[in-house]
Amino acid sequence: MPLSPRVQARAVQLLLGGTMSRVHPDLRFSDVPKNTRTLRVETGAGPVACTVYLPPVVAGPPAPVYVNFHGGGFVVARAEQDDHLCRRIAATAGCVVVNVDYAVAPQHPFPAAVTQAYDVTAWVAANGGEHGWDGSRLAVGGHSAGANLAAAVCRTARDRGAFSPRLQIIDSAPLDMVTDPAAKTARTAKPLLTPWLMRAFTGAYVPDPADRADPLVSPGLADDLAGLPPALVVVAENDRLRDEGDAYAKALEAAGVPVTHRVFADVDHYFTHTGPVPAAKEAIALMAATLRSALAAG
Repeated sequence: MPLSPRVQARAVQLLLGGTMSRVHPDLRFSDVPKNTRTLRVETGAGPVACTVYLPPVVAGPPAPVYVNFHGGGFVVARAEQDDHLCRRIAATAGCVVVNVDYAVAPQHPFPAAVTQAYDVTAWVAANGGEHGWDGSRLAVGGHSAGANLAAAVCRTARDRGAFSPRLQIIDSAPLDMVTDPAAKTARTAKPLLTPWLMRAFTGAYVPDPADRADPLVSPGLADDLAGLPPALVVVAENDRLRDEGDAYAKALEAAGVPVTHRVFADVDHYFTHTGPVPAAKEAIALMAATLRSALAAG
């Protein structure tokens, strides 16, 4: 009898969680000072721990904020895998970075992570003054599953009208959870994302197949993209998720959303963490520069 997605996901957590969250030693940016503190945010799906990365102290108005959601297939709960990226962005984009340790499946299936992601971002937007940041100048983003959550936050923010992110960073995101992973093209002989692994992720995160077409699960299948924040869409050429990233960038642009779409050649999923190092550094620098421009005062 095949193992259930829940059991498969638990096996991934226990056996592969550490491997999946490794970062190339040359991407740890040990030369970048680390200035962090922690906070706890109450949400409609339980409390969420966040690590706040502070930018270098400079004179002027309060710094803007970037809310980051880590990857891991909605199953691996290791927010620290994005430490290198958060430190670099805080230092070079001049913004506060809030790294969100959201709840993962199978213990907490959809919509828990979406609820937490939105509620944390709304809290950040509303409570900036008392923490020394400018919540009115806000961006969201993430890698892989985290990028999916960033897209969901932007949809929910648009529909509720409570706040408006100035930018969404969509990095190597799963945007279509209806199509079977085996039907998605991998342009390398040994892709990081195998159909088995992707099915385990999807089955654990969204156990009911009827929910997989929900725009908060599969934003790439939505047909109402107008009014979403400007987007930086980063895709890896050899990634099994490359085609849906390309399609989402085109669909956003067709809906009138300003889009910067960058395909990084000869790399696979998770390259911003495992390399090749030159491409990873270029991608992170692009994120930081785009954030700095989007979050500029005015």
